[in-house]
Amino acid sequence: MSLAEQVADVFTPQGPLARQVPTFRPRAQQTEMAVHIAEAIRADSACLVEAGTGTGKTYAYLVPAMLSGGKVVLSTGTKTLQDQLFERDIPTVREALGAPIRVALLKGRSNYVCLHHLERAHTEGRFLQKEDARHIQSILRFSKMTKRGDKAECADVPESAAVWHMATSTKDNCLGSECARYDECFVVKARREALEADLVVVNHHLFFADVALKEEGMAELLPNCNTVIFDEAHQLPDTAGIFFGQRFSTTQVLDLAQDVRLSALAEARDCLDLPVQAAALDKAARDFRLTLGNDTVRQPASQMLRHAEFLKGLDALAARIDLMTELLQTQAGRSPDLERAWQRCTALGQDLMRWKRGALNQPMAGTVDQAGSAPEENHGAAPGDYVYWVETLGHGLHLHATPLSVAEPFTKLMASSPRSWIFTSATLAVQGDFSHYQEAMGLHDIASYCWDSPFDYGQQAMLCCPTELPDPNSADYTDRLVDSVLPLIQAAEGRTFFLCTSLRAMQRVRSQLETRLAFHQPEISILCQGDAAKNELLRRFRESGNAVLVGSQSFWEGVDVPGDALSLVIIDKLPFAAPDDPVLSARIDALNRQGKNAFMHYQLPHAVINVKQGAGRLIRSERDQGVLVIGDPRLVTKAYGKKVWRSLPPMARTRDIAEAERFLIQTLKAHDA
Repeated sequence: MSLAEQVADVFTPQGPLARQVPTFRPRAQQTEMAVHIAEAIRADSACLVEAGTGTGKTYAYLVPAMLSGGKVVLSTGTKTLQDQLFERDIPTVREALGAPIRVALLKGRSNYVCLHHLERAHTEGRFLQKEDARHIQSILRFSKMTKRGDKAECADVPESAAVWHMATSTKDNCLGSECARYDECFVVKARREALEADLVVVNHHLFFADVALKEEGMAELLPNCNTVIFDEAHQLPDTAGIFFGQRFSTTQVLDLAQDVRLSALAEARDCLDLPVQAAALDKAARDFRLTLGNDTVRQPASQMLRHAEFLKGLDALAARIDLMTELLQTQAGRSPDLERAWQRCTALGQDLMRWKRGALNQPMAGTVDQAGSAPEENHGAAPGDYVYWVETLGHGLHLHATPLSVAEPFTKLMASSPRSWIFTSATLAVQGDFSHYQEAMGLHDIASYCWDSPFDYGQQAMLCCPTELPDPNSADYTDRLVDSVLPLIQAAEGRTFFLCTSLRAMQRVRSQLETRLAFHQPEISILCQGDAAKNELLRRFRESGNAVLVGSQSFWEGVDVPGDALSLVIIDKLPFAAPDDPVLSARIDALNRQGKNAFMHYQLPHAVINVKQGAGRLIRSERDQGVLVIGDPRLVTKAYGKKVWRSLPPMARTRDIAEAERFLIQTLKAHDA
């Protein structure tokens, strides 16, 4: 019996999944998807799969993966989805199949307790707050009881606690085999388990970080891997772009200065220059950040390099890094920590000057026939294929060199050895057309499949694009939208996601809703992104039963609220990326120079996929019902809006808020009954 036939048998009404999972129902889409993936695995080929919400794509790729008999790397979008797969979905399918496969969960090193840095932090005891000291004690107790060392399992210390920075390692400060605690290292143990496992669960950031930086982990896993499966594959172009480029940040320098100070106290007290130079390096990094003030900046390097203060700060930091490198070289033999600090400092100096050279010599974006320098050792791309840009995030200043396209380095990765590559998501295509995604990833001439959701959208949901709203760029647009949808929020008694395309709009929506609902329905609570951690906000939303959650990008995807806690999703505008974004601007310029329409070829497909993600929050099960509102009038007034409209599920459609309100009231009454 072929692998495809074995897989098909698993999904029959009498098959092992039906016997194991009480809620399992055979779906033709799920079986077909599983069979096609099985055929791709057996043929060592690649395929693209879009499977609508409710298709059951997780089981559809897990079954052929587990029955294939080869080593599988499964990469997903977030650590949350990693944990869900590892703790819930994979054990269920493995038990149903009776498959004796070994499974491993592998995360980035910053997710594991570092025994060396934890011991050092505990011994030094240099904490800014009493809470940090208490947390370190909790982590210390956790480290002695845990098998995996995953900080997500340490219930007494929030994952967002600042003290984790002192109890984990990074690529920069890990001592590797020189560490005295190497044999006990949780990262090393996790990677050993991954090498021995049949199925390894990673996330996209770890996958590309390890591949691009040639770290241990994926670099060791891939050569022996038969199949790579990417779930939430629509995120890959952006994630790959981060790691196939080059980055430098003042945060790295500040971390180095802090580690040098600690090493000077512990291992080189007689070298009085070390703490002095560390303080000077710290100041140079902070001064460089302050050359851009307190505003959030995301600008092309060409603009930044016109500012004398920016260039002066960059050169001053480079000089300080050089001085620290020379000093650390004289002390490196005294301890593994000082030797690693010397290596880090050397690398940081090289990265900073490489970025400066590339930025100063960068040709016009999208051209390859002018002089310029691309980041060295970066897959051999041409100089004009990179965009150099500057970004401020909080107290850090980041210098980037990002490839305009990841297609070339990714196709080289795929060609490194024969294996199957499976790309799946609920949102990869635009009206069934995968060409946008294929071009972005270099996936030409490979099989692609598209299955719609099995849900009865015509009965379960209504899409409303309200009339009489102004142009989305109007100053009063957000206020007018809130006025328009307020009756729906009141009819739903909360139970609403209000998804905004900008943080400014999000705050305005929150303010307007708090004012309006305080008089009419004060029992409806308003939750807003940033008030608490994402998972905590979702917990409050589910438990309240009458909340409105106002969010920006974080809540457009990867959020699952089935049931009557969510009955209304409002999207304020079509999510077109800001054209002044330096990377997007460079990509638009490159496409226009190639004679292509950048808007239709790149910007619109991106917006369609994002809208599909946001819309997908509404209907999560066969029994869910509700209304989707897309406020943007361009959805119906512009020709390109039809492409967005037709890419959405086949819901009932209206432009009348009153009709949407009646639908909402009827569905809620029916659900209550």
